[in-house]
Amino acid sequence: MAQSYTAKDITVLEGLEPVRKRPGMYIGGVGSPGLHHLVWEILDNAVDEAMNGHASHVRVTLHADGSSVTVSDDGRGVPVDRHPTNGASALEVIFTTLHAGGKFENRTYRTAGGLHGVGASVVNALSQELVAISRRDGFLWQQTFRRGKPVAPLRRLRPARGSGTTIRFHPDPRIFPRTAFDAGLVRERLEVASYVHGGVEFVFEDETAGAREVFRHDEGLTDYLARIVAEREAAPVHDAAFLLAREHAESGSRFGVVLQWTESTDEHVRSYVNGIPTGSGGTHEAGVRAGLGKAMRNFIDTHGLTPKGVTLTADDIREGLTGVISIFVPEPQFQGQTKDRLNNPELTQALDAAVRPALEHWLNHNPSVAEAIVARIVLAARARAASRAAQESVTRKSAASRRLNLPGKLSDCTGSAREETELFIVEGDSAGGSAKQGRDRTRQAILPLRGKVLNVESAPVSKVLANKELSDVVTALGCGFGKSFDLGRLRYDRVIILADADSDGHHIATLLLTFFYRFLPALVTNGKVFLAQPPLYRVDIGKETHWAVDDAHRDRLLAQARSANGRGARPQITRFKGLGEMMPRVLWETTLNPATRRLLRVAIEDGLKTDRVIADLMGRDASARFRFIMERADDALDLDV
Repeated sequence: MAQSYTAKDITVLEGLEPVRKRPGMYIGGVGSPGLHHLVWEILDNAVDEAMNGHASHVRVTLHADGSSVTVSDDGRGVPVDRHPTNGASALEVIFTTLHAGGKFENRTYRTAGGLHGVGASVVNALSQELVAISRRDGFLWQQTFRRGKPVAPLRRLRPARGSGTTIRFHPDPRIFPRTAFDAGLVRERLEVASYVHGGVEFVFEDETAGAREVFRHDEGLTDYLARIVAEREAAPVHDAAFLLAREHAESGSRFGVVLQWTESTDEHVRSYVNGIPTGSGGTHEAGVRAGLGKAMRNFIDTHGLTPKGVTLTADDIREGLTGVISIFVPEPQFQGQTKDRLNNPELTQALDAAVRPALEHWLNHNPSVAEAIVARIVLAARARAASRAAQESVTRKSAASRRLNLPGKLSDCTGSAREETELFIVEGDSAGGSAKQGRDRTRQAILPLRGKVLNVESAPVSKVLANKELSDVVTALGCGFGKSFDLGRLRYDRVIILADADSDGHHIATLLLTFFYRFLPALVTNGKVFLAQPPLYRVDIGKETHWAVDDAHRDRLLAQARSANGRGARPQITRFKGLGEMMPRVLWETTLNPATRRLLRVAIEDGLKTDRVIADLMGRDASARFRFIMERADDALDLDV
C-alpha cells in the first residue's frame, strides 16, 4: 500500500528550530570542532570590531566549570534601539533571527569575518543559556536567552561609560555530547589572532588553570612567520623574509604576504581571510602561488641560473616554503558556514599580479638571498629527479625489515641508543677489517665498500638503484631517500666517510659525497655527514711520533722540527699506501678515537656553486671538465706522475 504524501507532511521550522534540528549544517557537527566553532563565531564578531578600527582589546574567559565562555570587546556595543520592522530590540533580533546583522552592507563594516548573519543566532540556538551585555549610549544593557529564546525583554541595568559587548554562553548538553572546551585550542586561536591583527591586544583568562595571558604583536605577520619557522624546527635558507603589504582605499581591501624558504622538505602556508583561518586554502592562496612561481622562474631565467639536466617544477620551487597570507576583503565568498575555503575568483588574478613584480624586485635587490633560494630550489629538483624511480621500492620497506635485512658486510654497533653512534663507510675490505678490529664496538659501525662506487652524476637512475654498494649504504642508514626520506629513522648520529688519504681516496670520497648530495641532501644540510682525516704519513722525530694528513702537513711538521731542534735527530718518514696497512691500534689512535681524531663536517656554503661544480666535474658533459682543467692548467705545477 503506497504511503500518502500531502501538505500536512510538510514541516515548517520556525525561528532557530532549524539550527537545533540540524546543527551540523551550521557548525559542521557536534563534536569538538563544532563545539569550539561556537567560540570562534562570537570571537569573530569581536574581531570584526577591531579590524574596522572600533576596538583595540578583546578578552576571552574560560570559566571554572570548563563549559562556559565569555567573550568581550571594547567596540561600539551591539545596538539596542528598536528594529524598524521587527519591533524588538536590535540586540534581540541579532540573537534570535537567522541572517540578521550589520554586515550585509558595507556602511557599517568595511571588512568582516561574519557575513552570513547566522553566527550569534546559531550560538544562541545551541546554548543552554546565553547572556548578552551591550555597553553603549551611556548605559549597560542586558538580555538573557535559553536555548535560543529570550527569557525576558532587553533590560537597561545602570549608567556606564565607554562602549563594548560581552557575551557569555554555555553550550547545550542536549546538543553536544561533551561541553568541555579545550583551553589550549582557545589559547592558540587567540595567539594567532594577535599576529593576524597586529596591534590588537587579546587576553585569555583560563579559570580552570588559574592562568592569564596577554597576546599582542605589533609586527604582525613577520612575528608570526618567525614563530612558525621556529616551531617547525626547519633551518631558514635565508634570514630576511619577503614581506608584501598592500591596501586599496577605494575597495576597502588589504592584504599581507610574508614568505621564507627553509630546509624542510614540505611546503607550509597558513592563510586567513578577514582574520578567519582558511585551512583548505582557496583563491587567495592560488594567486600567491601563481605569482611566486612566475617571479622565481623569471629571476632564474634572467640571471642564467637554470640548472643542467633537470627541469624545475612548481613543487620544487615551493619545497621548504613557509608563509602566511592574510587578506581583508569586503565581500568574501566562503565555501560553507565554517568558512574553511575562499572562493572569490577575482582574488587569484589580483594577488598574482601583486606578488610577481614585488617578489622579483626583492630578489633582484637581495642577490645573496636570491641565490640561496635558487640553490634550495635546484637541490629539490635534483633530489626529486634522482629519487623518483625508487619511491615504490623504498616505501614498501618497513623499519623492522630494514633492521632485519642489514647488509652482510655491515659490522653494526652493539649499543641500542642512537645518540653518539657513528657509521664509518670505509674504502675496501682490507681497510674495513682494520677498522672493525680497532673501533669502539659499542658506538661505531663499519660498512666496507668494494673499490670505487658508482658516479651517480653521470649514471641513469635505474643504474644507481641497481648498484649494490650504494644500496647497502641506504639500507644501513635506514632513513630512506627521496619523498620517503625521514631523518628521524636515521640509525646513526654521524655518517663518516673513511677513505685513504691519497688521491684515489679523495676520488672515492668525492663519489660518495656526490651520492649524498644528490640522493640524501638532508643528511648534508642537517650536518650528519663527515670526512675522516686518516694520516698519509708517519713522521718520527727522535722519540716523538707525528701524523700528517697530506704533503703540506708533513712539510709543516718538518719545518717546525728544524726550527725547534736545529740539526737534531733526522726525521724518519713513512708513507702509508692505504688504510689496510695500518694496524688496528694505529687506526684507532689516529682516525677513530673521538678524543684524538680530526673530523671535517660537510657543509654547503654556496648552494648554486656547489651544484654547478658537481654538475661540471662529475656530470656527463666532458667539455665542462676540459674547460675546468684548461683554465687551471697553470696551477698544476707539481703533479705526482
